[in-house]
Amino acid sequence: MQYRTLGRTGVQVSTLTLGAMNFGRIGRTTQDEATAVVDAALEGGINVIDTADMYSDGESEEMVGKAIAGRRDDIVLATKANMPMGDERNHQGSSRRWLVTELDNSLRRLGVDHVDLYQIHRWDPRTSDEETLSALTDLQRAGKIRYFGSSTFPAYRLVQAQWAAREFHLGRYVTEQPSYSILQRGIETHVLPVTEQYGLGVLVWSPLASGWLSGAVREGREITTSRSRVMPERFDTTIPSNRARLDAVERLAGVAEEAGLTMIQLALGFVTAHPAVTSAIIGPRTLDHLHAQLAAADTVLSADVLDAIDAIVAPGVDLAAHEKFDTPPALLDPSLRRR
Repeated sequence: MQYRTLGRTGVQVSTLTLGAMNFGRIGRTTQDEATAVVDAALEGGINVIDTADMYSDGESEEMVGKAIAGRRDDIVLATKANMPMGDERNHQGSSRRWLVTELDNSLRRLGVDHVDLYQIHRWDPRTSDEETLSALTDLQRAGKIRYFGSSTFPAYRLVQAQWAAREFHLGRYVTEQPSYSILQRGIETHVLPVTEQYGLGVLVWSPLASGWLSGAVREGREITTSRSRVMPERFDTTIPSNRARLDAVERLAGVAEEAGLTMIQLALGFVTAHPAVTSAIIGPRTLDHLHAQLAAADTVLSADVLDAIDAIVAPGVDLAAHEKFDTPPALLDPSLRRR
């Protein structure tokens, strides 16, 4: 396992992060299975665990808490808030009212007195940066969080938040958690240059592109991944964007084979090769998945392999741009772009 400094914090983190989204109902994972995955991940050198309040409505946090009991101080523990937690209209978002309440809920579920990294799961256009950063700064000063970060923010919102922190003399986001893979390279255009400019640590999610780059998706083979059962439209190869992904995967498989690598090693080695990326979040559902992904922990791709990838999916290109989560609201809601 390799380790890198998380932004400018001085904290050393593994280049692979254990994501716990599949713990609980979402991944149909039991506590024993989740604990076994955590045990194996820590043994393999991973020292970061990332979860969120909304994963299986808090069940993921509860499972992580039980799995790390007795070894909390050896782990960089990260969670997130902002997404809806139930039907109550104020049980979501980035207001002081909600963040203060929900952090206590997360700490209770995790069974800890603080988290190392508290992340705003999505940008909340209804809440000012000053409101959110002020609440996070107070929570940090209270000792309940060590650092705070953002997740899937558009580049211009990352810049605005940095300036708001400076203007109002508040703590600032020290990390960003964007989606990034060989098939979704859009963040190379704006987001990663901004994170480099401001010295943010970057923890990328979906480096295997929801299973497209796991090796299980190939031409002429029935797609039976767990994600394809939940979101079949993202794997329907009659849709042009999915056809483009499958064509790219076939060409990438040839690159991986020629280099003597698995598709997982190619995919994870690609995202961790970018100088702006600190760690890639993996989300194994089983021990077999974890071991296959841990095998990529020390993968370093040659310049020739990286050039071959660029020839298949050009830098800055998203093959499925409609699946992005950082699209400005005005592009999604006509009322916001019309007088």
